[in-house]
Amino acid sequence: MKKTHIALLVCIAAAIVVLISYTGNLTTYETIASAKQKEGKFVNLIVQLDKTQPVEYDAVKNPNYLTFHAVDTLGNNIKVVYHNNKPTDMEKSERIVLKGKVQGDHFECKDILLKCPSKYKDDPKANKASASL
Repeated sequence: MKKTHIALLVCIAAAIVVLISYTGNLTTYETIASAKQKEGKFVNLIVQLDKTQPVEYDAVKNPNYLTFHAVDTLGNNIKVVYHNNKPTDMEKSERIVLKGKVQGDHFECKDILLKCPSKYKDDPKANKASASL
């Protein structure tokens, strides 16, 4: 075999290894019910804050402990435990992306991404004002 053939085979093998490693990191968005079926596996949830349940956070007592209840679009509810600071304006967020695992009766959250409220939506009044300029 020529050296170029060997180098080409090594490059192909490396590309296959890279592709396989990336597919292991891909996660999909789950519902709370499907996340409960995948207990212990890393998932992403798109939820809303359940405003009928209390948000437990005491920045003085333990600033790295936050619990709240989340509800998905299908109406399923789960308790969320987050071991970090409470995100600013979490109560104002329209949607929340939670990254973590279901552990027993709660969702052990590693990361919270807030979807901003309607400030990014088109404002009909602003569009009319800019159109008249």
